[in-house]
Amino acid sequence: MNKTELINKIAESANITKAAADKALVGMLEGITDSLQKGESVTLIGFGTFSTNERSARTGRNPQTGKEIKIPAKTVVKFKAGKKLGDEVNNR
Repeated sequence: MNKTELINKIAESANITKAAADKALVGMLEGITDSLQKGESVTLIGFGTFSTNERSARTGRNPQTGKEIKIPAKTVVKFKAGKKLGDEVNNR
């Protein structure tokens, strides 16, 4: 499913226009992104939790040449599915 298909599904399920569904989806994604940038986690009960984790700098290898490369530290986004979502996916 891509963004357009998701907007269509939201509009149909909520009985709203596609423009309103697009605004709602964009607003939700901006809210999640803003919270994660602040280092906060976002929990949607029954769906899952978005959080961030710090990954430290490390040394890796280029698989083609075998040459060592430095991989910089960065913040990564994690998602842990909620129990209800996991159950719904497994019951299909």
